[in-house]
Amino acid sequence: MNLAPVTAIGWKAHAALRGGGGAVTVLASLSASVYGRAGDAIVWLGPGSSTLHPRAILCDDARTAGPHAPGATLRVDATGLTPWRPIRPAVTVATAATMRRGCAELVDAVTRLGTPQGFAPLLAGDAPAFPLHDAATAARALARACAADDTEAAASAAVDLLGLGAGLTPSGDDFVGGAFFARALLAPVGANPGRWRRAAGAVRDAAVTRTHVISAALVGDLLDGDGHAPLHDLAGALARGAAAPALDAARRLVDVGHTSGWDLLSGFAAGVGVSG
Repeated sequence: MNLAPVTAIGWKAHAALRGGGGAVTVLASLSASVYGRAGDAIVWLGPGSSTLHPRAILCDDARTAGPHAPGATLRVDATGLTPWRPIRPAVTVATAATMRRGCAELVDAVTRLGTPQGFAPLLAGDAPAFPLHDAATAARALARACAADDTEAAASAAVDLLGLGAGLTPSGDDFVGGAFFARALLAPVGANPGRWRRAAGAVRDAAVTRTHVISAALVGDLLDGDGHAPLHDLAGALARGAAAPALDAARRLVDVGHTSGWDLLSGFAAGVGVSG
């Protein structure tokens, strides 16, 4: 099936389409999005109103949402588009401290964003609801490990969380991804950047067998410091000490997926060393 020309595309999806000749093989079709494979890369297609991501292909075509049977081939035309790349803040010791202070203030006001979902109740000092309630210990352990710069403990706790929760991107994966996204940003000012890279590598290796292939790819992006546009906007605003833009970015982030945005937010807070 040929789709209408896309309206926006992430840089990884753009490269994958070129490598795959514009063909996307459907892996999973959801109500408003399609996950597929272009060449060797996982990509996802969604409506033009969706948030940007390095793997995103946004298209104002009702047929994008499907339903499409697994194995079906979609033809995508991204001719003439400049791929979106996230802007990463230049983190220094000073901006890292500003980011932590701003994140702590955001956590204190987390209920202004709505009712916390997934692992996000931890930000308000509450336990996550079933079926994540038994995973709160591992989530708190990851937060403590990040605050203590303990890479081995962080990797151990992260691996325990992988695959926990429902859907193609389980809550545990998003929480872990958010935490290691933050660690990737903070690496230039950290005392143990090499150890954090090795910890990220251990999580990447474990994700291959502990979670879905789609989620493993998205976790891998976060380990490298790549994620949804609102997550990058949040990090940049916090690094600048811009409270209002940070709150706006957080509101847009928690709208991602069913609970994915909330889990990414709570994981990010854990990664920068802030917890409820």
